[in-house]
Amino acid sequence: MLANQWKKNAIGVMDKIESTQMEQIKKVAGVMADCLQSGHLVHTFGCGHANLPIEEMYPRIGGFVGFHPLCELPLTFFTHIVGEMGINQFLWLERAEGYGKAIMSSWNFNKNDLLWIFSHTGINAVNIEVALEAQKRGMKVIAYGSAADTGNKTSRHSSGKNLFQVADYVVDSCCPLQDASVDLKNHQDKIGPLSTMAFVTTVWMTMCTVAEILADRGVHLYIHPSHNVPGDTTAHERLDACLAEYKRRVAGV
Repeated sequence: MLANQWKKNAIGVMDKIESTQMEQIKKVAGVMADCLQSGHLVHTFGCGHANLPIEEMYPRIGGFVGFHPLCELPLTFFTHIVGEMGINQFLWLERAEGYGKAIMSSWNFNKNDLLWIFSHTGINAVNIEVALEAQKRGMKVIAYGSAADTGNKTSRHSSGKNLFQVADYVVDSCCPLQDASVDLKNHQDKIGPLSTMAFVTTVWMTMCTVAEILADRGVHLYIHPSHNVPGDTTAHERLDACLAEYKRRVAGV
């Protein structure tokens, strides 16, 4: 069954992440832990389906305060597939040089913040430009994506560099560049993409490591609670504490 083939492919990617990327994930998690402990923010960015791991982080049950999503609506909104804000406009925008610079100009950043950016191929101009603009402001850039398969492939940015060549830290999502992974008879294109699953896997492997480091240091984390558990009478208070801490951290952004 093709369902089983996709599951096998997905588990293979997860296993490869664990066997090849854990040391780099630990290194990145240490950098993030230092950033959060010092009261700063990890800003997160992605286009299209690479925005999904950002939505998975915070606000989300089990997520914790310190991660700030930079969600540019025309690059993340897929409810309208055709018509206004359709796929054709999205594809044009993510390749348009100058858009990333405009996005970054709308925010205030501290040089001790971090930028965590997700891109499967790392070749589109907006991601590269957002990364370069972050570095101009003194921030370190962390990129997650199909780095090994992208290799030295030409970017769609005038710098000539792809995202993984620009970033200060890179974690490979271990996905094939084609993304879709399951052959379908009588069809040229495959089905069953893997990048979203891989991104979410690397997000939680990273964030669990960050949390472990900070807990070992005695740092209190503001963890987003579930408010659906019967008998938990303090969930709303803990949620209020999370939101208050989040407001405090993003006040200058």
